[in-house]
Amino acid sequence: MKNIWGQHLLLDLADCNTNVCKKEAIATFVQELVEAIDMKVYGEPVIVHFAEHSYEAAGYSLVQLIETSAITGHFSDNNRDAYLDIFSCKTFAEHVVIQVVKKHFNPQEIFSAFLDRGATLPERGPFRQWRQTEKEWK
Repeated sequence: MKNIWGQHLLLDLADCNTNVCKKEAIATFVQELVEAIDMKVYGEPVIVHFAEHSYEAAGYSLVQLIETSAITGHFSDNNRDAYLDIFSCKTFAEHVVIQVVKKHFNPQEIFSAFLDRGATLPERGPFRQWRQTEKEWK
């Protein structure tokens, strides 16, 4: 039997609300997310606005260390897209993360990949797509 090292959830969020452009909203989101997936934070989140010289690239980046790894995110001011990664050796539920994401950022589309990680494991599957207009996963 192959050993699973951890889980890795990758989310690409399209056309979110303006919370992706607000440091305080991102901080509130990550605090609620950590609680919802039953993780323990290691220090305060780092939330920094980068690339202010470039309209296309400007936005916040997030790093929240957790006891079992990290939550990272990149948020675009220009198109209000967001990119989140959650990696943890402790298991967590993808649907819980999605609920918190929808509550805080209201994306019109979500592309998701949920992978078991381990040097000898294949990826679990391709990205799935969710659309606000269709209210379902493809």
